[in-house]
Amino acid sequence: MMTSIPEHRSNTATGRGTGPVVFAAVLLFVVGVLDVLRGIMAIAEDDVFINTPNYVFKFDLTSWGWIHLIFGILAILVSAGLFKAAVWARVVAVALAALLIIANFLSLPYYPVWSILAIALYTFVIWGLCVVRKDDFSLRD
Repeated sequence: MMTSIPEHRSNTATGRGTGPVVFAAVLLFVVGVLDVLRGIMAIAEDDVFINTPNYVFKFDLTSWGWIHLIFGILAILVSAGLFKAAVWARVVAVALAALLIIANFLSLPYYPVWSILAIALYTFVIWGLCVVRKDDFSLRD
């Protein structure tokens, strides 16, 4: 038995996949901005950071600052692509969020609370982008 589509509904994308993608885009943008600010603080060698002397993955605080600044800027740019529903942005965002989880894990001793929170937020970004099917991601008029 074939059912008809009501007149007020169209047969285009239902928006089912747009909710998690918009959620991930907003979250990636916000956490990207916060990573940019964190990078600037580390480059300026602010007293907000903890210095642990015997850490295996020890980098100079300025190096961590540049890493977070660059990744934060990339996160902001990729989130703009997610708002435009670009498929490339979805793939890059998942890879970038994975790299940022690793970077935040490695910088855990310098700013532990923010690193744990950022890891959780980037995990939600990956989840929001991976639960959407390819067909649902394309926005059609």
